[in-house]
Amino acid sequence: MTTSTPPLRALALVCTLSPSPAESSSQLIADQVLAALAEHGVTGESVRLVDHDVKPGVLTDMGPGDEWPSIRERMLAADVLLISTPTWVGQHSSVAQRAVERLDGELSEKDDEGRLLTYGKVGVVAVVGNEDGTHKISADLFQCLNDVGFTIPASGVTYWNGEAMQGEDYKDLEKTPDATASATKTLAANAAHLARLLKAEQYPPS
Repeated sequence: MTTSTPPLRALALVCTLSPSPAESSSQLIADQVLAALAEHGVTGESVRLVDHDVKPGVLTDMGPGDEWPSIRERMLAADVLLISTPTWVGQHSSVAQRAVERLDGELSEKDDEGRLLTYGKVGVVAVVGNEDGTHKISADLFQCLNDVGFTIPASGVTYWNGEAMQGEDYKDLEKTPDATASATKTLAANAAHLARLLKAEQYPPS
């Protein structure tokens, strides 16, 4: 007898500095990750954070006008969270930093058994840029995600770094490089696999 697996959802927080409808390399790679997740039965959506009034702070709700609470509702409904960011001066974007600061608010939110509400959710990262920095950025974001309760899968990052000291962007490439496409495929497969395991059996109570 076969048992159906619960449906899975993903949310991509796109941390470009470019408001919609401007083209964005961070949006492009996020869309590619969501498409790869869809091949594993994971439905997804993206939020371009710069289009929203996400207030500074470390609470889940920073008061009137703050749009983070509605974004947070979508995150809590998802099983996989992707942070997609450009590289600026070797760092993740200020928008990505705002996101991880707001995620800090999850440390004070727990279920009836003492677990963070983010327990059982998978965190993954995508990075683009025409300068070095991906390994540091992914390490920083993985630590942030893990600190606030997300679980990181094996090979949980996909990225593209252009040649140093030139101006080509990921969105301007004629074809996605094979290495990036392969990393995206692996990220999606591992994230979906881990999310299903965690959906089926949650972490023990704290």
